Amino acid sequence: MPKMKTKRSAAKRFKLTGRGKIKRNKAYRSHILTKKTTKRKRKLRRSGLVSKADYKRIKKILPYG
Repeated sequence: MPKMKTKRSAAKRFKLTGRGKIKRNKAYRSHILTKKTTKRKRKLRRSGLVSKADYKRIKKILPYG
């Protein structure tokens, strides 16, 4: 059986942490920033973790991390 290919779009969006969790960037930070408060925009800069519900799906398209 051939090796599984990594989905390149997913590889650009997600990174694995040392413990195997999947890091992601937060949404709502690309445009219409004038109405968002500075505090809200600052919090969106931080990365988050993929939820338990999506973890299995994302892990499948990132077979090699």
